[in-house]
Amino acid sequence: MAQRHLARTIALQTLTEWDFNKSVVKTKVNIEDITKRNLKEFAPENFEGKEFTESLIAKITDNLETIDSYIQKYAPQWPIDQITLVDRNILRLGILELAILKEIPPKVAINEAIEIAKSFGGATSSKFVNGVLGAIFEDIEKETPSSKSK
Repeated sequence: MAQRHLARTIALQTLTEWDFNKSVVKTKVNIEDITKRNLKEFAPENFEGKEFTESLIAKITDNLETIDSYIQKYAPQWPIDQITLVDRNILRLGILELAILKEIPPKVAINEAIEIAKSFGGATSSKFVNGVLGAIFEDIEKETPSSKSK
């Protein structure tokens, strides 16, 4: 699991740099170049999470509108451009895994996002991320037939 955690943190660093250049500096940058540089800089030589990192980044950029619509719906008091770059991209990672990919258990996706927020976000980032992802999870649970009814 440590490999996937590192993959998520490298994805976060890449997405945050890309987002900063795109939204603050207003410069178009190649996210693949940022990804390669960050993998070289932060991942050990025997890193097994390279493909997972690249996959997360590609899937977020491919689904950015859908992911951001979740943020707008579940954090309406925070316009997306007013959420800190780090928190916004932690949410994007969490939403991708929780609501779009659905490949890992929802509570694992939420917990990973919270832990990353504790490491890289501000003082209230983990609570904010938990609140948004928790609300999404509750709605997903309501929409999904429970295993008890089967």
